Amino acid sequence: MLRRPLITEKSTVLQVQSKYAFEIAAGANKPMIKEAIEKAFKVTVTGVNVVTMPGKTRRVGRRQVQTRPWKKAIVTLQPGDKIEFFEGV
Repeated sequence: MLRRPLITEKSTVLQVQSKYAFEIAAGANKPMIKEAIEKAFKVTVTGVNVVTMPGKTRRVGRRQVQTRPWKKAIVTLQPGDKIEFFEGV
């Protein structure tokens, strides 16, 4: 379900608004993501936004190859809740 947390400049700015970004499995939907976050981090989720990130074109020698597309979830927490995993990054 949850593959890994995304720690980027943009995601650290969103943490001020109680929003956290995760890479998720391709078959995951919003209710599944909400349940997984609440169970894993013991917080209350108020909203889930899902974005499908397209694959990028890369060069391997003379060939151009496409990387796999992946899904990203931006999870909004109840005011006052925090995910301690992201603290101090």
